[in-house]
Amino acid sequence: MSKKKWTVGLIGIFLVFCYFLFQFLSSTLKIDHLVGQMEQSMVEDKRIKHVVLIAQEIDNPFWRTVELGAKEAAAQLGMKIDYMGPIRINPAEQMNLLEKSIAAKPDAIIVQGIKEQRYDLLISKAIDQGIPVITVDADEPESRRLAYVGTDNWEAGKRMGELVVKDAGGKGRIGVIIGSELADNQQLRLEGFRSIIRNTPGFEIIAVRSSNISRIQAAKQTEAMLNQYASIQTMVGFSSLDAVGIMEGLKATNRADVSVYGFDDLEETKQGIAQGAIQASIVQQPKEIGFKSVYLLADIFKGGSIPVQHYTATDIMDSNHLKASVSSP
Repeated sequence: MSKKKWTVGLIGIFLVFCYFLFQFLSSTLKIDHLVGQMEQSMVEDKRIKHVVLIAQEIDNPFWRTVELGAKEAAAQLGMKIDYMGPIRINPAEQMNLLEKSIAAKPDAIIVQGIKEQRYDLLISKAIDQGIPVITVDADEPESRRLAYVGTDNWEAGKRMGELVVKDAGGKGRIGVIIGSELADNQQLRLEGFRSIIRNTPGFEIIAVRSSNISRIQAAKQTEAMLNQYASIQTMVGFSSLDAVGIMEGLKATNRADVSVYGFDDLEETKQGIAQGAIQASIVQQPKEIGFKSVYLLADIFKGGSIPVQHYTATDIMDSNHLKASVSSP
């Protein structure tokens, strides 16, 4: 290889290194800025209860809706919500945010559960310092969190299985996209789904892949899965961005014969259902999750007891439900 090619290659490697270093520093500075804002707001008015809400991903539509519900409840109760989260899904950053939040001594913390020993230790640290912790979206029942608020994820997966079996019309060879292999809520949904599929003759899960809560990755994984398993007839996505990504993967492989099922009610998912590209979606209640979490904390502040698990409902959104919602006054 010529000296010129070596030089170009080294420059390329250096630029890639600089890009990832910039992303790391940018994310770290963002976290420090968010925690600094939280600390300043607590100093400004110690009479107000300050609650930290740590999202899985700060600008994810699901988590922004959880934030909306939490802030609505906080406004009614005279509390303040400090909302923060990683720029992109990153459990290590979630843990760093939790650790820094504990150091800032808020009145309570609302956080997604993560199955990780360090995370459980941090939750214990908060509890030992008198900071109540409630988990949302994904539970961590083996930790010392006081309560979980969110979807019964195993039941939601089971409901998805029943929906697919009922509507698939013989399309029993299934490909599955989950948001994360590490997230407990995704694994529970998958297990609930499996409990129906494994007991239904003619239905089989051909492959399971992870999108890492990314629409682009959901599309790429769908394309790769269909290229490897051309016999797949139904695709199921278990995180909010998966169904839209699956649609894009189907377009890339020129597959219009695959039935698609998703999770949550993003605007693109609604459009896909309206256009017939998505058969249905299991819809959670993120606003209620945020709202109820804050009200449970209010009960804790008053010294009351609260349920360890508070499950919020799920609905099925399909073309009939969309038509009904449009026609209703």
